[in-house]
Amino acid sequence: MSTPFDWLAERYTVSRRGLRWATTAAMVMAVVLIVGGGVVRVTGSGLGCPEWPMCTDESITTTAEMGIHGIIEFGNRMLTWALSAAVGWAIIAARLQKPQDRTITRLAWSQFWMVVLNAVIGGVTVWTGLNPYIVAGHFLAATALLTTTVLTWHRVRVADFGKPEPVGPTSRVLGIGVLVSTGLALAVGTLVTGSGPHSGDPDPVHRIPLNWTAITWFHGLLVAMVLALTVALLLSLRKSDTTARLRVLVFLGVLGLQGVIGIVQSLTDLPAVLVSLHLFGAALVWIGALRVLLDTPLEKDPVLATTSADPAPRPHSSPNVAR
Repeated sequence: MSTPFDWLAERYTVSRRGLRWATTAAMVMAVVLIVGGGVVRVTGSGLGCPEWPMCTDESITTTAEMGIHGIIEFGNRMLTWALSAAVGWAIIAARLQKPQDRTITRLAWSQFWMVVLNAVIGGVTVWTGLNPYIVAGHFLAATALLTTTVLTWHRVRVADFGKPEPVGPTSRVLGIGVLVSTGLALAVGTLVTGSGPHSGDPDPVHRIPLNWTAITWFHGLLVAMVLALTVALLLSLRKSDTTARLRVLVFLGVLGLQGVIGIVQSLTDLPAVLVSLHLFGAALVWIGALRVLLDTPLEKDPVLATTSADPAPRPHSSPNVAR
C-alpha cells in the first residue's frame, strides 16, 4: 500500500548534503536534550511543571506563579519539539534518496521511536515525583536516542565517503572493550547522580540509598579502565590507518577533560555549572566511544558492509532536489 512518503519519493529527491545536515542536526539536538535535562536537575526545576503532558491541570504552558523553575522545565519540554523536528527532517531526507538505502531509513525511524520512549519516561518521571530510578532510566533512554543518531550519522558518511580502513582482531576487541566499559561508566554515573545532592527539586526527594562517596570512587575506577583500554587500543593501532589513530587520540582528549571536570566537581561540592558541563562531556564521551568502535572495523564487519542488494546511495540529479 502506497504511503505519503512513497508519493513524495516519486516526485522529490533530497540531496546527499541535505541528508548529512539532517542527521547532524538530529545528533546535535540529542546532545542538547541531555544537557537540558541536566540543567533542569541542577536548578531544582524537575517539578517546575507538576503535570504531564500539560504543565498544570488547567494550562499546557508554564504560568507566572511557577516562576523560574516553571520556565526552565517548560523550556526543556520545548526542546523535545525541536528534537522531533530534526528527527522528522532526518526521516524525510533518508526516505527521499534515490536509490534509497533502507538501513539509513530504518535507523532514522529508530530515532523517532527513541523520542517517543523519552517522552513517555519523562512523563513517568514527573508523575512519580522525580523517582531517582526513573530519572536514571530517563538519562539512559536519552543516551539510547543519542546512539541511534550517531549510528545514522555514521552510516550516511560511510555511504558517501567509504568505509574506514579495517583493523586487526586485537584492535577490534579493544574497541569493543572501550565501548562496553564506557557504557558501564555512564550507567554507574546515574547511580552517582541518584544518590547525590542534586535531586531535581528544592524539596526533599527520595534518593538511591547508596554511599555516594563509594559509588563515586567506583565510577572513577570504571573511567580509569576506559582510559587504560583506550591507550592500549592506540598502541595497537600504531601501524594502522591514520584516521583510526586520530579518532582514538581525540577520544582520549575528550575523556581526559571529562575526568578533570569530574574530579573538580567532586572536590568543590558539585557546583551546578560543572555538573552541567559533566553531562555535556558524558554525551561527547559516548559519541567518541561509538565512533572509536565504528572506525575500527574488521575486514568483514556486517554493520558497515554495503551489499549489492542494498546499494549505497549516491548523489542523484533531479529537477526537484531539496538542498
